[in-house]
Amino acid sequence: MNDANMQLLLEKLDAIIKLLVIDVTQGKDQTEQIRLLSHVGFQPKNIAEMLGTTANNVSVRLSSLRKKRKANS
Repeated sequence: MNDANMQLLLEKLDAIIKLLVIDVTQGKDQTEQIRLLSHVGFQPKNIAEMLGTTANNVSVRLSSLRKKRKANS
């Protein structure tokens, strides 16, 4: 596969991922969206790009979620 085809394939995969994120997170608040995306393996930087926020905001919310979960255990 040449570089142009690989780039086109990566762009299409990116578009598919974005559509799936919209579908899965629709109707949920941003904290729940972050929790879901983190749960399936996305890193804070990627989550931030998908949700239009900062990686720091995502990390802070994930930290808060972990603290809540620990307090409820």
